[in-house]
Amino acid sequence: MTDAADGPDATPGSVETAGRTGLDGQLTVDGGHVLAVRIYFEDTDFAGIVYHANYLRYMERGRSDFLRLRGINHTDLMNGVTGESLVFVVHHMDIDFVRPARIDDVIEVHTKVSEIRGARLILNQEIVKDHTLMTRARVTIALSASDGRPRRIPDLVRGRLEVPSRA
Repeated sequence: MTDAADGPDATPGSVETAGRTGLDGQLTVDGGHVLAVRIYFEDTDFAGIVYHANYLRYMERGRSDFLRLRGINHTDLMNGVTGESLVFVVHHMDIDFVRPARIDDVIEVHTKVSEIRGARLILNQEIVKDHTLMTRARVTIALSASDGRPRRIPDLVRGRLEVPSRA
């Protein structure tokens, strides 16, 4: 697992964020994650509106970078850092397309843990532009072994996902 030194207890930066910024986005002081994404021509249909399936790609990037900044590395999981080869897979997704994003927009993918139970991690994700909700989803991802069977989320991973309460 990677070092999570820039985790949720780091000194807050701008826009109520903590941790490093850049390509991976940034962790927020409430334990979530924000990733900025620019909409390019390749993301849109002939009318300049984001093609619906691309929202799934943006959310996948948000989830992956959220895990990375929490010190959970996909490659380490696959290489068996917890004792066996494990991968996160999308099990279920509910999604609402509220407003369209358009070419040249800069959107933010917000990701936050809702529940951790057994082999499942339930995340709430929102795509916003200028504080306006564009898309929202509730995503259930499951931890799976190489044989495809679910595995309980190991304590090492669970500990990096849980946000300590601030008293």
